[in-house]
Amino acid sequence: MLQTDVLIIGSGIAGAVTALQLASNPSRQITLITRALDPIESSTRYAQGGIASLGPHDDIDTLVSDILVAGAGASSPSAARILAEDGPALIQSLLVEKAGVAFDRTDNNLLHWGREAAHSHQRILHVGDTTGLAIISALMDALRAYPNVDIIPGTTAVDLITFPHHSLDPLDAYQPVICHGAYAFDQNERTVHRYLAASTVLATGGLGRIYRNTTNPVGARGDGLAMAHRAGVRIANAEYIQFHPTALATPGADRFLISEALRGEGGILLTPDGRPFMNNYNPQWKDLAPRDIVARAIHHEMETHGYSHVLLDIATHQPAERIRERFPNIYSTCLKAGVDITREPIPVVPAAHYSCGGVLVDEWGRTDIQNLYAVGEVSCTGLHGANRLASTSLLEGLVWGYRAAVHIEDNLSQHPPQHIPTRHEVPPWDESGLTVDPDPALIQGDMQTIQNLLWHYVGLSRSDIRISRAIRELRHLWNEIESFYRNTRLNDGLIGLRNAVEVALIVAQAARHNLLSRGVHYRSDTNNP
Repeated sequence: MLQTDVLIIGSGIAGAVTALQLASNPSRQITLITRALDPIESSTRYAQGGIASLGPHDDIDTLVSDILVAGAGASSPSAARILAEDGPALIQSLLVEKAGVAFDRTDNNLLHWGREAAHSHQRILHVGDTTGLAIISALMDALRAYPNVDIIPGTTAVDLITFPHHSLDPLDAYQPVICHGAYAFDQNERTVHRYLAASTVLATGGLGRIYRNTTNPVGARGDGLAMAHRAGVRIANAEYIQFHPTALATPGADRFLISEALRGEGGILLTPDGRPFMNNYNPQWKDLAPRDIVARAIHHEMETHGYSHVLLDIATHQPAERIRERFPNIYSTCLKAGVDITREPIPVVPAAHYSCGGVLVDEWGRTDIQNLYAVGEVSCTGLHGANRLASTSLLEGLVWGYRAAVHIEDNLSQHPPQHIPTRHEVPPWDESGLTVDPDPALIQGDMQTIQNLLWHYVGLSRSDIRISRAIRELRHLWNEIESFYRNTRLNDGLIGLRNAVEVALIVAQAARHNLLSRGVHYRSDTNNP
């Protein structure tokens, strides 16, 4: 058992910033756990395009307006203003000055500002096309300098520890729900430990791996959302799953993200026979339309004409040297897959990319359970509404990671916890009597079933008959997986499978409940605006 002041679950930008801000108080003990063996491994690592800020001739009101327009009327105006007002200064103070992130500059040593879909100004800061990797590497380097921060990789959170649910005192049943930490699985020891904390922060990222086609890494299976749901935390906007319009579509290759920054640099979407088509769907923005519009346009072209993919052409709009300089990672990855993006268009398809909803939090990252916070993609601040504006996710993780840390520090300083439970008050994890090892074939097969159900029935285009079919089959699968889980020794894959089926049901049920098409949630069977 481990006791700490603050337990942070997840090592992306949101969790890392929370830890970094809290670490400035040397008397504060921070423990950060991550299921990845390398703490740098998270969705942040794969963020290519950049992080939104305020560019030249830009202003706060314009950024707020762009966020609200992209969010299709469902974004919180107050959350958008917090992001626009606080974000640029935090980029400078935390990322540039404290962590040492060096954003790209022009030959004149001025910041190079990129532009992405639905942004009315050039306001995207970037480090080549590996911005997320540069940011999270710098943050982890900065964190390692603090002796009061413990980073524990290879540790998968299993469930939140909440009272009265996990309390051994029956009188706690009459008290408000409080989070006291989490049970976590040590992948090396294959044992579950209790991590008890005065404050707990969910920073577990997204859920894209519940879909067959996704740009997300293997750990993005909704772990934090599922744990919060089991604890009774309020969840909002779970139906709003953003599909990135352009993921690499070559046989045998992962759905590698092709950043929309390529379209920001002049790239054009074409049918396989070379016909531009975005003007038919959004004459104002064309290829720089919001992601939901572009993704549905591609999906419609593929379904209508039987295409297996469409094409993204940057080769005829930028010199080869510029492409290699601006997009080195995309260039090299596509080249390995047999596509030279300086000479030929890139075959692309839409893929599940970002969860706009999640654990509902306030402006300080607080959930409706005492001492539990959520930051980053696992949370729902209201910022993204029904469709996230490009490159605001890293900024949201930065802003709310910082704000959660400020609130936690103020709260612990002004109201020190009266009591953190001891080992005698929280039951240890009980695996007595379990004799069955997890079967990887069952885990893989069930996960593929979940992914196919979500992709076909709760994907880019939804209807009641599709969603209802998904829910019926997912409920049956949930029962099978829960029985499997209750009788089997744990491993990371089994924990993830249990969470994935629960999150899939959350998404499907939210999609069935919402009859109005809005943003990324498109219902083909209702009257759509």
